[in-house]
Amino acid sequence: MKWLNRIFDFYLDASVHVAFSVFSLLHISCYLLHVSLNVHLSYFLFFSTIACYNFIKYGVEAEKYILVANQYHKNIQFASFIALGFALYHAYFLPFQLWKALGLLLVLTGLYALPLLPKAKSLRSWGGLKIFMVGLVWAGTTVILPVIVSKHGLGWDVWVETFQRVVLVLILLMPFEIRDLQYDMPELRTIPQRYGVVQTKIFGGLAVMLFFFSTFLKDNLSMLEIVSKGLLCLILGMALVVVKTKQNKYFTSFWVEAIPIFWWGIIWGLFTQF
Repeated sequence: MKWLNRIFDFYLDASVHVAFSVFSLLHISCYLLHVSLNVHLSYFLFFSTIACYNFIKYGVEAEKYILVANQYHKNIQFASFIALGFALYHAYFLPFQLWKALGLLLVLTGLYALPLLPKAKSLRSWGGLKIFMVGLVWAGTTVILPVIVSKHGLGWDVWVETFQRVVLVLILLMPFEIRDLQYDMPELRTIPQRYGVVQTKIFGGLAVMLFFFSTFLKDNLSMLEIVSKGLLCLILGMALVVVKTKQNKYFTSFWVEAIPIFWWGIIWGLFTQF
């Protein structure tokens, strides 16, 4: 059974799990906004998520990422380069009009991961700004990009969904910030550091309500969307209630990160009912 645990840990540590979450959110956006799915975009985002997340997690400085001594990290590095190769292959088939949006998202990702100046800190070191930056990148990649590539107009419903996606990512990040409270440096000034765990959970609960009720701002709204987002909010609420600073390592890294995948499953399950 140890080899199964090693495979599972590698699946999480190599960012494959978070890539499936991005993949799921992309498909959800296409369904809720009634836009066609571009297969090359979906696989490009899946593989590029693996490469980018591993670069951010294991070495934003090039020499640290290339000169790896630990064998486990070497395996993750190898998987990242393979994923990058697949991402570049699928990027070749993406339409030209998508590249401006991709360029902007790459700049935001670079600002998040890399210092602006040689002796400056990256934006990921600014606790409050970090989560908004992540929310913007996830919303851009999983909502705006599929709309652009399908040549669907950026109408009102698209912007409502984009706003909701930013809020969703902020909610998903809160359990991670609560978990990391005992490890984060004080200067990060994360939400739990500023306001405490209880206040962070209250803030998260209000964000869940904002996420759900903003659904009704849409012009074209189906019962499936209302029910699926209602069930999603129940899952988000339960995650916020049970999370604590000393938590099983798989609670956030697997279960919380799997919430978008569960949401995708909920939509497919409800599809036959509505």
